[in-house]
Amino acid sequence: MKNYVEKMISCPTCGHHTPLIMDASNGDQDFYEDCRVCCNPIHCRLQVDESNEKLLAFVDADDEQYF
Repeated sequence: MKNYVEKMISCPTCGHHTPLIMDASNGDQDFYEDCRVCCNPIHCRLQVDESNEKLLAFVDADDEQYF
C-alpha cells in the first residue's frame, strides 16, 4: 500500500474542489483543512485498512447542529 496518496475532494460548504494529501504512515487520523475559497474548515477522517490495503477518507463540514 502506498503511504502517500493525493485525492481531489469537494468542500462540503462551497463545493470547490481541493486536493487532499493523505499520509497513511501515521495510521488513522482526524484533522482539519481549510478550504482555499471559502476558508471554512473541512473535517477529514482517515482510516487505514491494512487487511484490504485500502485508505478510507471521510470528509464533512463538522458543523452539525443538535436541537
